[in-house]
Amino acid sequence: MSPSRILLPCLLLSLAACAGGQQSARAPAPSDTPVAVVDARVDGAPDAASAPVVADGVPVPDAGTAQAALQEGAYRDDAGGEPVLAPTEAELDYAVLYGEEPYDPVADPTLPDPAQMQVGYDPWEPFNRRMHRVNDAIDRTVARPLATAYMNVVPRPVRLGVSNFFNNLGQPVSAVNALLQGKPVQAGQALARFVVNATLGIGGIFDPASDAEIPFRSEDFGQTLGIWGWQNSRYLELPLFGPRTLRDAFGIVGDAPLSPTRQLNDDQVRFALQGLQLVDLRTQLFVVDRMREGAADDYALVRDAWMQRRQYQIFGDVQSDDDALPDYLLDDEALPTVPADAMPVIPGVPVN
Repeated sequence: MSPSRILLPCLLLSLAACAGGQQSARAPAPSDTPVAVVDARVDGAPDAASAPVVADGVPVPDAGTAQAALQEGAYRDDAGGEPVLAPTEAELDYAVLYGEEPYDPVADPTLPDPAQMQVGYDPWEPFNRRMHRVNDAIDRTVARPLATAYMNVVPRPVRLGVSNFFNNLGQPVSAVNALLQGKPVQAGQALARFVVNATLGIGGIFDPASDAEIPFRSEDFGQTLGIWGWQNSRYLELPLFGPRTLRDAFGIVGDAPLSPTRQLNDDQVRFALQGLQLVDLRTQLFVVDRMREGAADDYALVRDAWMQRRQYQIFGDVQSDDDALPDYLLDDEALPTVPADAMPVIPGVPVN
């Protein structure tokens, strides 16, 4: 045999052995794959076996955790967010068989639309906003200071008697409107309350009707028009009267002839009573001032709250359950509106 045929394989084996030894002695080459680093903590750190593994700050679940998450229908997104629901294997098989997308609980077209806050019908908003600023300026400069002084000077029992007196004066108007609305029971309660307080309550200063459990009723001609069919009426803010609707503006005209105060022929006495009534009404609205503080849009807050409450006053006792409504919608005495008899008339104009 030729010596070259024996030496050539030996030389190739020697070269291969040298190359392998140099590669194993060399440091491992850098790779684009992130290196897993154990998140070791000093205080209360878990041991190396239970410590979470992170790569570039993102937790990397081990095989057992990933399998459990898959079985529970949850997984983590690539950004390391909170676990979100994923389709199960059965849902994926169903989608393959029947050609339908798996159920997505985040975007379910069968779910109802989200609830929307009811907004008042307000096509005259530019005018109403200007009038709201005027009324607010009058309130800040005149009405609120007078009401504050009234509360600071007049004792609470006297203020309560004044409120009882004016609330009782409005019961005949409520009785007539309740009768026009087809509510004979409410009409009888309003009339009975007026008679009891006017006699036993010394002109309405005291309130024995409440002790006799005769409920307070507040009905006006605007509510009557709503019952008769004028349901959707545009919002309207009137000078001094404040929030109203176009329907309620006509209601003021219908209630004015029934007002006991308007029957007084002495202008000075009538104006004094109406002024006292306005101040008393403003003191009862101090609770609303707290609600309006810090509002981003005071006009929208007043409009939407008033329209919601007005909707209940007209239709709530028929369509809604009292227990499911907030208290401010139920208490007509605590949140009164300016009645027709509280506004002075021009001298020389007939009051009847």
